[in-house]
Amino acid sequence: MPVPRLTVVVTRRLPETVETRMKELFNVELRDPDAKMTRDELGAAMRRADVLVPCVTDQIDANLLAQAGEKLKLIANYGAGVDHIDVASARQRGILVSNTPGVVTDDTADMTLALILAVTRNIPQGLAEMQGGAWKGWSPMAHLGGRIGGRRLGILGMGRIGQAVARRAAAFGMQIHYHNRKRLRPEQEDVLGATYWESLDQMVSRMDIISINCPHTPSTFHLMNARRLKLMKPTAVIVNTSRGEVIDENALTRGLRAGELAGAGLDVFEHGHEVNPRLRELPNVVLLPHMGSATVEGRAEMGEKVIINIKTFADGHRPPDQVVPGML
Repeated sequence: MPVPRLTVVVTRRLPETVETRMKELFNVELRDPDAKMTRDELGAAMRRADVLVPCVTDQIDANLLAQAGEKLKLIANYGAGVDHIDVASARQRGILVSNTPGVVTDDTADMTLALILAVTRNIPQGLAEMQGGAWKGWSPMAHLGGRIGGRRLGILGMGRIGQAVARRAAAFGMQIHYHNRKRLRPEQEDVLGATYWESLDQMVSRMDIISINCPHTPSTFHLMNARRLKLMKPTAVIVNTSRGEVIDENALTRGLRAGELAGAGLDVFEHGHEVNPRLRELPNVVLLPHMGSATVEGRAEMGEKVIINIKTFADGHRPPDQVVPGML
């Protein structure tokens, strides 16, 4: 007798190739049109699904998990970060959580370097001038930025993405420094040419550029708070392609407005898509709409990992990318 197929509910539209493969393997409910589910819709989806496929826009807390009932057995997150899911509460209720690590490492690292260059070389200002038809021709003193070769880059979080950023930055001639929860092995430091700082305060005060590449956890919330931001040199810039909650956005905005920092490049924000309006007005800030991992290849590979996690679970085995509270 054939084993009944799992009911899989997907909360957002995914690449067509991923959705097609899901339809072949599971009883899948796809999201059409593509819009963020309301909390009530998300709760209802969790009650009728064997497997839920959410993404970063879906906040799945303990109260929502309490409404899930007995059917839901796996939350196969479409994305590497799981700070929007209460993994501990899910585990207590016998619900497994998986994610998609590793597949967007290079894409995010590329965007980090793009932001560093955009902020230090005034690329958005030049683009705006050209698009507005205001360019009057070349001038020796126009649009002067700064050379990144020789500058000190301080990487906060030296996991897969942090190391990928280090390799790219080294190719631009930057000096690589880092702070991490756990120091890398000596041979890893040698390959990356990276200097470890046990004290985040000391590293922050000496860097020309800070790159945020750590996940959002209770211990990293506002890790770059008002006090630490004030430690940065007034000529320094900060770039964030990780999670917005790591930086105190209001304090950052105040520092930029006061000239205490030279600039910022942000792909993520503390309150999701609700960006501080004062931050939007600053000429020394480059803002992007959370597009660090947005490549066709990366999105497809994320979907492939989701499918593998669900298929492995359906076959009675532990999902290869299962997340447990001790990993966070």
